[in-house]
Amino acid sequence: MASDPTAERILAEITAMLVETVGDEFLLADEVTPKTTFNEDLALESIEFVALAELLHQRYGAAVDLIAFLAEKDMEEILAMTVGDLVFHIAATAPSAPSASPTPPTMSPPSAPSASAA
Repeated sequence: MASDPTAERILAEITAMLVETVGDEFLLADEVTPKTTFNEDLALESIEFVALAELLHQRYGAAVDLIAFLAEKDMEEILAMTVGDLVFHIAATAPSAPSASPTPPTMSPPSAPSASAA
């Protein structure tokens, strides 16, 4: 995965989301690798998976549905799932994954014309 810039970027984004979800005092960003497991290494609780799912949805849109992705797996696969598995899923399904945008664009309301323009 180290030679794929898209995968590296997605891994960095997931790491930032995990830090936001569980807190940086619990998780040091440099500890997360593609082989890091959500269950054994990170000990993510179900509520933290929900928070991660929301962050993924905000970043990548509806194409990356973590809950649906997990629903397709049996319990052993969920318990063994790695960050690399999620990176691969995002790279394969997210239409915005190849872009370098760290956050989804937001629509700004049009600004009112200035008084000097009249």
